[in-house]
Amino acid sequence: MPVYEYECDACRKVFEVQQRMADAPLSSCPECEGSVKKVMSMSSFQLKGGGWYADGYASTQKGAGSSATATTPPCSAGGCTKCPAAAG
Repeated sequence: MPVYEYECDACRKVFEVQQRMADAPLSSCPECEGSVKKVMSMSSFQLKGGGWYADGYASTQKGAGSSATATTPPCSAGGCTKCPAAAG
């Protein structure tokens, strides 16, 4: 379930709430009943894997000076002719 961050206009308190994406946004502060607004905060979401570049995930090399080697896909026996990995 996503975590949303809100800030109260009256008391300036910043708080987080777990809500479903389908839930309506909060309209009042749980402390002082003042109006709140949703705050844009830094996400902890990180993409990993082939094709996504982030620190430590873009390199196919295992160590300094070693060269990257192609691996044989598990479906290379011909059973997965439409699989993108088999086209290697």
